Amino acid sequence: MIRPSRRLHGRLATLLLAACLIAIGGCVSTPTATATLDPVSEPVWVNDMARFQAEDAAHPPPASPIVFTGSSSVRMWDSLASDFPGKPVLNRGFGGSQVRDAVHYADQIAIHYRPLMIVLYSGDNDINAGRSPQQVLADFRAFVARVRKDLPNTPIVYLSIKPSPSRIDQLPRQQQTNALIRQEAAHLRGVTFVDVATPMLNAAGQPRPELFGPDSLHMTRAGYDLWRGIVAPYLD
Repeated sequence: MIRPSRRLHGRLATLLLAACLIAIGGCVSTPTATATLDPVSEPVWVNDMARFQAEDAAHPPPASPIVFTGSSSVRMWDSLASDFPGKPVLNRGFGGSQVRDAVHYADQIAIHYRPLMIVLYSGDNDINAGRSPQQVLADFRAFVARVRKDLPNTPIVYLSIKPSPSRIDQLPRQQQTNALIRQEAAHLRGVTFVDVATPMLNAAGQPRPELFGPDSLHMTRAGYDLWRGIVAPYLD
């Protein structure tokens, strides 16, 4: 019997290892794909979670609330309760956040309230931070999956990324992201995409200036009045 040499054994081992690495290439890339969903945590968001907890202790939230959460467009919606009278709305927005942060903090901002509905506005800061429309879509999917894990029947309403004068250069990517999420939501049970963006544009396709404050990013009362009229029917 002819026995393979040690050198041949070594070569065979090297070839087998290379073949294995090629075969599991998709698995090797998985940690990178998962990392895209990691939150870009800031201490202020940890503080926001503590603030929500303190507010709950001082003023118990309504049972089965309609939770509004997401970035500063929600956080600054101070008139939420008066805009939707008779609805058990609860504001749990935390400014500067992205969709992936809503995934990370889903329990604190929504799930543990056992809400009647979750309304999410996020994605604006994501695009501004350089995330692609495809990444935001993946984060949106992760948010839905996280909610569905504990709340399989709770409706989720996603408010589209708004246009703004200060981020006008990002409008094409915002619109692409909105289109991707709209398409995704159409195939998901209990998930609704609400277009608040198109009514915020004028006939020339530019953001309507009267809807924005001095920073050309956050909304005026007129902006929230517009949103109120668009969102109200979905809360029924």
